[in-house]
Amino acid sequence: MDYSNIKLIATDMDGTLLDPQHSLSEEFYPVYQALKEKGILFAAASGRQYYNLVNLFAPIKDEIIFLAENGSYVAYQGQELLVQAMDPAVTRQVLQKARSLAGVYIVLCGKKSAYVENTAPEFLEQVQLYYDEVKVVDDLLQVEDDQFLKVALLNLAGVEGSTNAAFQPEREHLQVTVSGKIWLDICDQQANKGKGMEVVQERFNITPEETMVFGDYLNDLKMIQKAHFSFAMENAHPDIKEAARYRAKSNSQNGVIEVLQELVSQNGQT
Repeated sequence: MDYSNIKLIATDMDGTLLDPQHSLSEEFYPVYQALKEKGILFAAASGRQYYNLVNLFAPIKDEIIFLAENGSYVAYQGQELLVQAMDPAVTRQVLQKARSLAGVYIVLCGKKSAYVENTAPEFLEQVQLYYDEVKVVDDLLQVEDDQFLKVALLNLAGVEGSTNAAFQPEREHLQVTVSGKIWLDICDQQANKGKGMEVVQERFNITPEETMVFGDYLNDLKMIQKAHFSFAMENAHPDIKEAARYRAKSNSQNGVIEVLQELVSQNGQT
């Protein structure tokens, strides 16, 4: 496969670039440096919070692009390229409905911080994986003075059944996405990783034919559609495998790194 025209690489984190323990491979930074020397931009595209991603990539945080909160917040070198916030009144409606569902925990994802009102250990354990700035509040409905990028719902029994079905009506005016086996993300209708990719491609004058992306779950679907070189992980959701043109080994086998190493080894042509 000829990767000589690639100018932008975007990858999901959990289930994709990160291993099953949610860690970054020690092989990442050497291959990133090689990409940088070839003038290829790198973007971290995730449902994770911006501050979490910045800390995850601390050594290169001023060099790479961040598509955080499923693309509702895009930033580069400290500059905001996109803030796709939810309407506050609609956010309140989502929070009230989520509270009525059994077994559902809520994270209100603001630009300044994430907010939770439940402190159950099994919930906070999951929250701490993806959010570094977190405030515990008495009532999520009383949180103001922030822009809300996403409402993330956690159901430890799985969300593709009842939790996802409960928000079927909201799909007419919101982006409702299964972003993992136990996570359902609700954002502004225009907020998704595909829209984030469009903003980045326009900002840097890069075409889909010059773009490579990697993903594993349903919140990656619209991003997959914005790149010719679209890779589904071996461990990906069936719908992502169907949408992507190519396949990478699973995240437990360092599939993303393997493809990137192949790219940088192509005779210095990229």
